[in-house]
Amino acid sequence: MTDAPLRHIVVVGASAAGLAAVETLRREGYAGTLTLIGAELDAPYDRPPLSKQLLAGDWEAERLALRTVEHLDGLRLDLRLGTVATALDPVARVVHLAGGDPVGYDGLIVATGVRPRRLPGGGGHVLRTLHDALALRGRLGPGRRLAVVGAGFLGAEAAAVARGLGCAVTLLEPAPVPLAHAVGERVGRVLSQAHLEHGVDLRTGVAVTTVTDGGVLLADGEAVEADEVLVAIGSLPNTEWLDGSGLTVADGLLCDEFSAAAGDVYGAGDVARWHNPLFGETMRIEHRTNAAEQAMAAARNLLHPQARKPFAPLPYFWSDQYDMKIQAYGYLRGHDTVEITEGDLSRRRFLAAYRKEGRLVGALAVGMPPKALRPWRQALLSKEQA
Repeated sequence: MTDAPLRHIVVVGASAAGLAAVETLRREGYAGTLTLIGAELDAPYDRPPLSKQLLAGDWEAERLALRTVEHLDGLRLDLRLGTVATALDPVARVVHLAGGDPVGYDGLIVATGVRPRRLPGGGGHVLRTLHDALALRGRLGPGRRLAVVGAGFLGAEAAAVARGLGCAVTLLEPAPVPLAHAVGERVGRVLSQAHLEHGVDLRTGVAVTTVTDGGVLLADGEAVEADEVLVAIGSLPNTEWLDGSGLTVADGLLCDEFSAAAGDVYGAGDVARWHNPLFGETMRIEHRTNAAEQAMAAARNLLHPQARKPFAPLPYFWSDQYDMKIQAYGYLRGHDTVEITEGDLSRRRFLAAYRKEGRLVGALAVGMPPKALRPWRQALLSKEQA
């Protein structure tokens, strides 16, 4: 970190985090050159609807745009879409680009997000970009067979949408209980039951080795037939372009409590692993809300180095599956106890509190009104025990 004037700030990554960063910089009064670099050709758009409203056909692509062309023009950006960052030299303060001249900077925000994991050999659909979702949507409909590899939130949402479109769905998950690592076994079983009741062929404890022309092949040699295959087995942070930069990369760009990676280089969004003082842990969060909030915090800290504030958010996420609305606050991973404090698990209408070493670390609600989570959110923010 230096006190040198910031004549040129570069933001690499033009999704929700990158957009929030450049908007914050302008809102905070930054009048210098502002370059926004994005690997996709599309202007910034919202990703959560890809596995929900867009995949279902309820929304069209235009509705996902985060900002109008006029708004982007008003930010006075050096906007470079369809441009891939290939390397970073923090000593020379230069970002190298594929097929273009390097871009120098005085301040840099890394917001390059994540990409889907794939099975060995590739194959099948993934669901990360607008084009991924449109390609899969065009292949779904009554009588079609879809195999979904991975029963995490993304795979579960896609499976629910596909059933609603009339597809026969096989949901394949290596863990004994889907989502148990995140929400606990009891809650995971309840969420899984919804798929069974809606006619999904849910198979747990199975490993998929290969995507074939006619479906997938399991580790035990069984072939599962499908017309289409969606691979939803998690994601990898886009940090390869930082190799050799001297920045620390460990399942994401490692940042401190201010979201700073080094000097005038900050990280934001899905790619950033930072120390969250609220929980006293280093974490990387792939949630839409966190992407925007961290980008705003990083932009402010970059612009006002003498008044930096720690980024200590309470993570929030949501998921829609069938008629279930799932909402959660906190950092549920690593919890050691789960208590159902309200409602009824069997009716899929309940609130669960998560604790680690006796401390409240999260709360999750299914089928409950938003107000049910409010006191738990406040307790988590104030570090009280509820």
